[in-house]
Amino acid sequence: MGSRNFSLDKKKLLFRFILQLKLLAMHTQPRMYLSTLHLSGALKQPTVRVVAIIAEGVPESDAKQLISYARANNKVIIGPATVGGVQAGAFKIGDTAGTIDNIIQCKLYRPGSVGFVSKSGGMSNELYNTIARVTDGIYEGIAIGGDVFPGSTLSDHILRFNNIPQVKMMVVLGELGGSDEYSLVEALKQGKVQKPVVAWVSGTCARLFKSEVQFGHAGAKSGGELESAQAKNQALRDAGAVVPTSFEALESVIKETFEKLVEEGNIPPVPEVTPPPIPEDLKTAIKSGKVRAPTHIISTISDDRGEEPCYAGVPMSTIIERGYGVGDVISLLWFKRSLPRYCTQFIEICIMLCADHGPCVSGAHNSIVTARAGKDLVSSLVSGLLTIGPRFGGAIDDAARYFKDAYDRGLTPYEFVEGMKKKGIRVPGIGHRIKSRDNRDKRVQLLQKYAHTHFPSVKYMEYAVQVETYTLSKANNLVMNVDGAIGSLFLDLLSGSGMFSKQEIDEIVEIGYLNGLFVLARSIGLIGHTFDQKRLKQPLYRHPWEDVLYTK
Repeated sequence: MGSRNFSLDKKKLLFRFILQLKLLAMHTQPRMYLSTLHLSGALKQPTVRVVAIIAEGVPESDAKQLISYARANNKVIIGPATVGGVQAGAFKIGDTAGTIDNIIQCKLYRPGSVGFVSKSGGMSNELYNTIARVTDGIYEGIAIGGDVFPGSTLSDHILRFNNIPQVKMMVVLGELGGSDEYSLVEALKQGKVQKPVVAWVSGTCARLFKSEVQFGHAGAKSGGELESAQAKNQALRDAGAVVPTSFEALESVIKETFEKLVEEGNIPPVPEVTPPPIPEDLKTAIKSGKVRAPTHIISTISDDRGEEPCYAGVPMSTIIERGYGVGDVISLLWFKRSLPRYCTQFIEICIMLCADHGPCVSGAHNSIVTARAGKDLVSSLVSGLLTIGPRFGGAIDDAARYFKDAYDRGLTPYEFVEGMKKKGIRVPGIGHRIKSRDNRDKRVQLLQKYAHTHFPSVKYMEYAVQVETYTLSKANNLVMNVDGAIGSLFLDLLSGSGMFSKQEIDEIVEIGYLNGLFVLARSIGLIGHTFDQKRLKQPLYRHPWEDVLYTK
């Protein structure tokens, strides 16, 4: 249970649990010391009023320091060695109250009239159930923990319950060892507690043993007579608490005390509410279609849940039966639609023309050197791919962006080029280290020829050609390169196909789809160079000294 499933009446929450620290029991002093530092830091936070320490075995010196600091600064520590606490119908902290089934069985989904405090966490769940059977249920239950030095005492919580109007009676479960129960005895004798208190101190069986007995809790250790369960029970009885003759009689005593308060009109009937239904197991609910688990990844391009994988909704068998090529698969996975055949064929041409450009370009060189260093295929491929950027392949996207912006704004080639020059930006897609006016890039010519034959419109390519004409008047090598050709022609493909809106085209260019073509194509060549070096069993590459200028 918790505030997510049940209403939280903030006005009724006198005791707020702000922080729950679940600390594993630590058996070495250095690790526990670290946890103690964490707890000290938590207590020093102004917004934290209560800290529950789940850990057992906290060193006594550390526990004393924490308790001293908490009391001096009006803070409360529950534990160490506590299972936590619960305020019925509001929230719980720690592992107390058990499973959802037990919470429902113990009526912890709504507040009752009984305040309960115990040293034992395990017995708390037993008493929640017992109290629910013979009363209207608990209002709040706390397990203070079984260590020798608890952060809060039984009497601390009984005095607090005494001041909560909704609590009409209290139930206390103590245990042999220590003297905590005697502070409650004194509070009862001094008249500080006006509400009925039903109490029992467990461990009466200790007298059956001939020697001193250590029970489950660190503080539950049979010592002198005053620490015995019998002496504590008698002292509580003499102070005015209702103490049964045995643990077995505790349930009937709680029932009698509660019924007497009801007869006297001190406890009005608690309206019963229908608890929220216990959620189904997630797997069962998903299988029945009642819920959908939250997703961490969204995929809109492929689906492998059916009998066969689908690309953008097209089954794999359909792709094969219709004779789709690599370009068609790219159109489905990248653009989420089946583009016309002239478009997918253009994509394939781009991949073929850009697959490799010899062993001397930076990407191929890196892959070759990496392969010769004995690295695997993936490492060699990635080494080459990492060189792709503004100076190697990455200009396709920039060419498309700048050509599109200039054309759409109606700039003349002169205005476009000179405007870029003033900004200190080279025109992407223009210029080549080897190619020139008289030695054109054959790849560019092939792409332009295909587009003229198959594209319904080549307005962006024609604009790029006009820009090239102007740049060639400046220098003989400022010729359109393959990046400029692909960038401008892809704009014509997207706009001329009639399948993309202006917003979609802008998004495709901005995301970097066009550079994806270069990455995909060049991967083929980089893999080839890797295999080539492996096949030739080439040794580790070392750059020749004569090719390096050593200078100071």
